[in-house]
Amino acid sequence: MLDISPVLLLSSGIIFLLVVAYLNSSLFVPLLKHMDDRSESIKKDLASAQSNSADVDGMLEEASHIIAEAKKEAAVIRDKAYTEAKEIADAKLASAKEELEAKTAKFIEELTAEKVALKESLVAAMPQFNESLKAKISSI
Repeated sequence: MLDISPVLLLSSGIIFLLVVAYLNSSLFVPLLKHMDDRSESIKKDLASAQSNSADVDGMLEEASHIIAEAKKEAAVIRDKAYTEAKEIADAKLASAKEELEAKTAKFIEELTAEKVALKESLVAAMPQFNESLKAKISSI
């Protein structure tokens, strides 16, 4: 029937065990070590990414704080510039108003002087007008 040779069976078993031992030492152990190293590397990268995320969040918060402070400073500078410009404009307006008032007063004085001079010249020329008026009436 079936002839099983114990020497052949034993030698096949020994060769099988030697091949399994060789594969274990040269293939499976380095493969498992590589998988464990890769898993540790992934864990470190995840921890680093979380740390970087926390750093980025901190930097974003700091940037928003700096922007808010810059906006406050810009508002203060804008208000100060507006106030200074308003003061300068008010001063120029006041000086222009004073200048116009002075010119108006001078014009009124000149007008009054011209009025007096005109009245005096009309009063001085009144007899001449009366004579020319009498001459015209008599010629009619």
